[in-house]
Amino acid sequence: MTDVDDGAIARRNRGPAAGPENRRALLEAAREVFAETGPSAPLSAIAKRAGVGQGSLYRHFPDRVALVAAVFEENLEVVEAEVAAADRSLDRLLEIIAEQAAVSARLIEVLWTHAHDARVQHLTERLVSICTETVDAERRAGRVSDDVDVDDILLAITMLAGALSQAPAGRGEATGRRARGILQRGLLRR
Repeated sequence: MTDVDDGAIARRNRGPAAGPENRRALLEAAREVFAETGPSAPLSAIAKRAGVGQGSLYRHFPDRVALVAAVFEENLEVVEAEVAAADRSLDRLLEIIAEQAAVSARLIEVLWTHAHDARVQHLTERLVSICTETVDAERRAGRVSDDVDVDDILLAITMLAGALSQAPAGRGEATGRRARGILQRGLLRR
């Protein structure tokens, strides 16, 4: 059995053995396509970019929310690893959130729309955990006051992502730096 990729390259269907590779390709394609055209991009465009059939896409991600949640799951893995490596610094948390939001800020609206979906709630719980550990570490280091709490950090992250999603083309990095600076001045003791 063969699949045709872009009408030009025939390849052999490797069946279930291709599952992990297909999933990885779908996530990379989703990140690119969503960044280019937004969260309402046709899922068929993602499958095509990944070089897999739509059936493969739906086997891995039964709906748009599942795909968006999987992209965010990867984002959170990066955030967790980066923040842990930086000893739970709020500076690094805001920096890595800005980096992630620059790529996927437009997907946040999909997650907000489905906030009560268990797949989305799981992501929120992970983010709250990251923020809690970060605030606790910063408080122990004397860099934040007792009145700064996790809700403040979550609001700051939402504000940062919102600023980045509204940044004019080519101004995302500068907007991210300015927004982080404002938030850091408001949250951190210097």
